[in-house]
Amino acid sequence: MDLQTLLFMFFGGLGIFLFGIKFMGDGLQKVAGERLRDILDKFTTNPVMGVFAGIFVTVLLQTSTGTTVLTIGLVNAGFMTLKQAIGVIMGANVGTTVTAFIIGIKISAYALPIIACGAALIFFFKNKKVNNFGQVIFGFGALFYGLELMGDGLRPIRDLQVFADLTVSMSNMPLLGVLIGTIFTVAVQSSSASIGLLQQLYEQGAMGLDAALPVLFGDNIGTTITAILASIGASIAAKRAALTHVIFNLIGTIIVLLLFIPFYELVSYLSVELGLNERMQIAFAHGIFNVSNTLIQLPFVAVLAVIVTKLIPGDEINIEYKAKHLDPRFIGSSPAIALGQAKQEVLRMAEFSEKGLLEVSQYLVNGQKRHAEIAVQFEEAINNLDRKITDYLIQISSRSLSVQDSKLHSVLMDTVRDIERIGDHIENIVELKDYQKANKVNLTESAVDDLKEMCDLTLSTLKEAIQSLELLDHDMANSVIEKEEKIDKMERKLRKKHIQRVNEGKCTGSAGIVFVDIVSNLERIGDHSVNIAEAVIADDHH
Repeated sequence: MDLQTLLFMFFGGLGIFLFGIKFMGDGLQKVAGERLRDILDKFTTNPVMGVFAGIFVTVLLQTSTGTTVLTIGLVNAGFMTLKQAIGVIMGANVGTTVTAFIIGIKISAYALPIIACGAALIFFFKNKKVNNFGQVIFGFGALFYGLELMGDGLRPIRDLQVFADLTVSMSNMPLLGVLIGTIFTVAVQSSSASIGLLQQLYEQGAMGLDAALPVLFGDNIGTTITAILASIGASIAAKRAALTHVIFNLIGTIIVLLLFIPFYELVSYLSVELGLNERMQIAFAHGIFNVSNTLIQLPFVAVLAVIVTKLIPGDEINIEYKAKHLDPRFIGSSPAIALGQAKQEVLRMAEFSEKGLLEVSQYLVNGQKRHAEIAVQFEEAINNLDRKITDYLIQISSRSLSVQDSKLHSVLMDTVRDIERIGDHIENIVELKDYQKANKVNLTESAVDDLKEMCDLTLSTLKEAIQSLELLDHDMANSVIEKEEKIDKMERKLRKKHIQRVNEGKCTGSAGIVFVDIVSNLERIGDHSVNIAEAVIADDHH
């Protein structure tokens, strides 16, 4: 075969393999549904549980990076502490070895019929569930088919003198192997792909076990790069989680290089005793490496957390998603106290909306991704509290309340709804700004200034509405209603100015749409602020 065909086979095979893994992971995720996040959230009470959760989720997602990125998201959102996250990341490393074991089973001969089965389930059934399973099966087949192609493309390599010399030097200098493994994994962004490739080369006899093992360790280091990339621009907590991943794999590699000879002997011994094929030998080596690495380092989770915190200093913005004040015990014993608790929680939720709006106004002005991420987290926190508080309030309403309390009860019910809507408008504005950035839509400077001014006005209106609720202060609530008239006036003024800009050709149509949409979202936030104030006024039991 000529070089061109070989290269096409190798890169095409790599492409199909990576697609297969991703497609299969997405399918598994759909089959498991939203539960993955819940699993990570619920079962990570301590690092050991975290490890199991990490293994489970990684096996489902078929990518340790996917798990790490999910975890980084949860840490980012304050759902999970750094210590819990470290456990999950260790588990993700163990879970990722499953792919190597799957590849170790020689199913390649059946890759095409498996793909056909998957395609049939995807295209000939109307049922969503069946389609999702089809996606998993299709991805599974594609993974093997791609591997097979990659292997065929590489087959002639072992006859090349250069490659033979390289493997000899890798056997003599394990660090070279580690480096090659790292570089290759960083290049394809998937440790599963580079390990699959290694299994192929080893099976073809292109390298001995003593050369293959260091490359395997390198693959493990390379896979951490993806986590680092995922954490760029993310919160401090996320950066720490990514760094943990790196340190964890580096320490593991150092330990195993120091104990290289016994490790090599162990793998050789197992290969003979269990009659493992070449691919399985690599899978076992990978599994033993990651499991023992986890067992060795698990007791030191707290130490790891301290090291990472020292290396990446700073206070993270920790948004506490979980409700703080809603104690179900009060509902039975004293509905009035329970109502007070609910009010505290509503005020917390309101504070999130205020902080979210502040982040949004900064995002509108400077376009820094960080503000958008934090704003969206506030929005998620608001949605979470919305459900919790509403449930709590509904439970309270089944009790007998005094006239005064039932008025407060309805104020809180209404307010929760309004704040939840404010959260949605905040998210809308973030999306509009994202759209503006992605499509390079240019807003004129005066337009940005106008938006900033309107943001400030809306923000102070919202703040005052929240305060009027906190103190149940009518004068404040009245002032909110006056401010809202200002917001409406400003909205009309800005629309006029905008039309003027369009007529003068200073601003494009698409910029106009973004501008007007942002303005109307701000105006709606103003409306909801007034609703909160009006609820306070209606509740006149003074």
